[in-house]
Amino acid sequence: MRLKIPMPLSYVLRRQKALQKKILKAASAVPRLEPVRQRRTRPSSTRLLEITGFGTNPGHLRMLEYVPPKLKPGAPLVVVLHGCLQTAADFDKGSGWSGLARDQGFVLLYPEQRQSNNPNLCFNWFRPSAVARDRGELMSIRQMIDNACERHGVDRRRIFVQGLSAGGAMASALLATYPELFAAGQIVGGLPFGAARDAMTALSVMNSGVSRSGREWGDLVRTVTPEIESRPLVSIWHGTADRVVSVANARASLSQWLDLYGLEEGEGRLSTAEGHPVKTWYDASGRPLIEFCLIDGMAHGLPVLPRKSPGAQEAMPFMLEGGFGAPQHMARTFMASI
Repeated sequence: MRLKIPMPLSYVLRRQKALQKKILKAASAVPRLEPVRQRRTRPSSTRLLEITGFGTNPGHLRMLEYVPPKLKPGAPLVVVLHGCLQTAADFDKGSGWSGLARDQGFVLLYPEQRQSNNPNLCFNWFRPSAVARDRGELMSIRQMIDNACERHGVDRRRIFVQGLSAGGAMASALLATYPELFAAGQIVGGLPFGAARDAMTALSVMNSGVSRSGREWGDLVRTVTPEIESRPLVSIWHGTADRVVSVANARASLSQWLDLYGLEEGEGRLSTAEGHPVKTWYDASGRPLIEFCLIDGMAHGLPVLPRKSPGAQEAMPFMLEGGFGAPQHMARTFMASI
């Protein structure tokens, strides 16, 4: 009989500290898709407004939003989930999302982690209590969405989510647990739902992934959502040079959603997006269900347009300047078509 010997707390803390150093090192490097000139940015105030009293908030998260002037009834809602060591305001300045919301007329929602929940400001995607249906951080985000929809007259058929890193893992959890809530979601540098159950396994999965069959990945979602009656479009983006979250996690996310949607890997059609190969799977009517893009040479972060572009964002850690932006791709493709 094998005995399970618990890991000493000191070992766990050392591993967590090593991960924090790894993330900090990646943040200080601020890798880019293409070389660009370094420029000093002027400080600017955030466009985001904090909303309180949006619900019972069992996950103790902050709710911030941006609503463009003269918002039209039936506007879409975009939920954006930041990564570790990031705030909503910093992510917005770096990604340019509020500029897109202003120009295209949609409501922008930023759930934000608190240090009292996680010292590195990571969403706790690896804690079952945080990502269970109608509990913890997941329920807080669901309450924010309902609150924003009611106050701003959002078209509930056009709710979208994007997440980076730990936020990407949280986006996976939202799509898996509340698939009927979303029209589409974009997982950038993230992880599949159910990849870890505690901080120790989270570190291991981030570093090297975990080996499971597509059926096993799908079963993790079926335990919380036995029947997926509404199938959101799931867009998975990951850099091949990611040293914070292994690219194996992107492939695992793909396997999870292929199994859930009853699709085969060989059924995907290859195309390009801004010069990068993208594989897309469709339903019988021709509606896209899964989009998968591995960006050659990209490190850990969100691909964004260069700051010299119109509506430019500010330089921030984990924002990778290059020839295209994930927010713009999301707004231009499936947000515009759904």
